[in-house]
Amino acid sequence: MTLVEHLQELRRRLIVSVVAVTLMAVVAFGIYGSILHVLQEPYCSAFPRHCALYITSPLSGLSLRVKIATYGGIFLASPVVLWNIWRFITPGLEKREKRYAYPFVASSILLFAMGAGVAYMVFPHALRWLTGIGGPTLHTIYSPNSYISLILLLMVVFGITFEFPAVLVALELAGIVKPQQLSAWRRWAIVLITLGAAIFIPSGDPFSMIAMVVPLYVFYELSIVIGRVALRRRSRVASREAAS
Repeated sequence: MTLVEHLQELRRRLIVSVVAVTLMAVVAFGIYGSILHVLQEPYCSAFPRHCALYITSPLSGLSLRVKIATYGGIFLASPVVLWNIWRFITPGLEKREKRYAYPFVASSILLFAMGAGVAYMVFPHALRWLTGIGGPTLHTIYSPNSYISLILLLMVVFGITFEFPAVLVALELAGIVKPQQLSAWRRWAIVLITLGAAIFIPSGDPFSMIAMVVPLYVFYELSIVIGRVALRRRSRVASREAAS
């Protein structure tokens, strides 16, 4: 394909993705109540007796609904968006690269969902800790915009950081790092993972830190094992191809 054809293809993929996000945002706008109920559930789990959200401005309800519709549209349309990104990239990949790309994309989606799920499950503990740290004389009144922003940001941060093992395995397959190097860097990895969790977790609570640090270190060890197995398998395939 020429440069102009690449740009036309990119424009077409972008238009399809934007239309999909817009349509799904309309759907999310319609099922706003159900989405809000799901996002509010960790709050009600932490404080069953008083988990109401209070608006302080006439426009707060509208802005909240638009925010949830936007995020919901991106989430619901993500399969279409990812498919169009994939279809735009695949023509430039070789056969062997496509073979590695399929599990990489699938594992990335799964890891992001796992990270968001972990953040959702640990959020009630984080809320109880954040509420209690200020002392017993404080009474909490959460606005829906600040609450929804915090839980969504936490889910996105966890989802992105859980891509860590996929990135490490990709670097190993690309030859940028070796499994032996990752094994030697184990102590530094523990320190950097802990510091990263302390810096990037928006809530700053210890429960979220533990929920991030422990899986990331386990993923670090798994990426070393997966990298060794994948490299051995690739060397065997290369040896067979060279022999034939």
